[in-house]
Amino acid sequence: MGEENMRKRKGETNRERNEQSIQSKESKTMNLQKEVGLISGICIIVGTVIGSGIFISPKSVLVSVGAVGPCLVIWAACGILSTLGALCYAELGTMITKSGGEYPYLMEAFGPIPAYLFSWTSLLVIKPSSFAIISLSFAEYAAAPFYPGCEPPIVVIKCLAAAVIVIITTVNSLSVKLGSYVQNFFTAAKMIIVIIIIVCGFVLLAQGKTENFKNSFNDAKISAGSISLAFYNGLWAYDGWNQLNYITEELKNPYRNLPLSIIIGIPLVSVCYVLINISYFTIMTSTELQQSQAVAVTFGDRVLYPASWIVPLFVVFSTIGAANGTCFTAGRLIYVAGREGHMLKVLSYISIKRFTPAPAIIFYGAIAIIYIIPGDINTLINYFSFAVWIFYGSTVFALIVMRFTRKELKRPIKIPIVIPILVTVVSILLVLAPIISEPEWAYLYCVLFMLGGLLFYVLFIHFKFNWAQKISRPITMHLQMLLEVVPPEEVPE
Repeated sequence: MGEENMRKRKGETNRERNEQSIQSKESKTMNLQKEVGLISGICIIVGTVIGSGIFISPKSVLVSVGAVGPCLVIWAACGILSTLGALCYAELGTMITKSGGEYPYLMEAFGPIPAYLFSWTSLLVIKPSSFAIISLSFAEYAAAPFYPGCEPPIVVIKCLAAAVIVIITTVNSLSVKLGSYVQNFFTAAKMIIVIIIIVCGFVLLAQGKTENFKNSFNDAKISAGSISLAFYNGLWAYDGWNQLNYITEELKNPYRNLPLSIIIGIPLVSVCYVLINISYFTIMTSTELQQSQAVAVTFGDRVLYPASWIVPLFVVFSTIGAANGTCFTAGRLIYVAGREGHMLKVLSYISIKRFTPAPAIIFYGAIAIIYIIPGDINTLINYFSFAVWIFYGSTVFALIVMRFTRKELKRPIKIPIVIPILVTVVSILLVLAPIISEPEWAYLYCVLFMLGGLLFYVLFIHFKFNWAQKISRPITMHLQMLLEVVPPEEVPE
């Protein structure tokens, strides 16, 4: 009898263990997993920020201000502004530990309409255009060695850009860990080229190559419009300082790792950027830098010959890393917006086998490929920067508002209120200055597009028309079976 009871108990225990393991496996399929640590967090920030911008934007910043001195000042000021903005996001991210970047912060502070307008603009303009810009930059540098002395054909550049978008989208749809490993590898690779450029520049400075820094403020173009445009191009190179806030739910110990990654990552990037620009000016005059199609490649041809092929190779690695980081984080915004009912529900579904927001990432990649068609990088940068700083300013202002309206929220990090006030004021100036000094129809189209989201909000979110749901249900069902995805569990408050 005793042996039989023991066997029964063992059988019941094994059954309970099996049930618990099945439940844990089921629960894993319902939510994104916490798989991003401190090192990966730093690599996401550094790897996303240091992408194509520092290899393309130096020319655009210099064209805007016209002289070496103001150009270096703008780069340093952009680093300071990005650091201050990142500190604001560190407080927001540890106060509201939800993924989706600006989306949950705007939702908490101002309600669903501003949050929806952000997700609408980000999904269809800001994030895909950023992905497209980086991919086009990759294509330019990857194709350049095969077309010496002339520019690569536009068709080749666009096909290469589309190919890299498809590959990166596939990688991030397959596995969170694989996306993290890819990010870590390419971040290490891009730091190699950054160090090579900085060391070469300082060796040249030590040898007396300082003539390009003499009278460095002569012929400077100083106006509200030129400075704001220079800031746009400089800040484009720094964009990505807020990327970790998009994956807060996947961070291990976000209260520690989020602020620590920001405090280490952003100042590191700022120092590297200023030193890289100094290196560029040791070998190129202002005129030569403005005429260069690929600044980093020109630098490599003059300094590292016959090993100049190293520069385009590592710049290609750098742009791939930035594109991967952008895809990794932006997919989470679409996922969170879908989870809140502000986008198609299927975009919030999670792969059963892979634990990734596969529908959101695939949809994001498809929109980015559409953005490759226009192909003019500088136009895309200006359009992107105008839209994004409206929401950066709104999000930092949300931090100020919640200091008074949401006093009950715990704040593991609390920065001086003067910092968000300063960032908000600068954001307003960055948005208004180019409109006032150099008005263009593109800015009006951008605002109309953002406000056009209200029409979709009223029709499909507020009133929830039945015919729209009847159309979306069979589409959702078929996509769910095709991609093997399921709805996520509710995130606990």
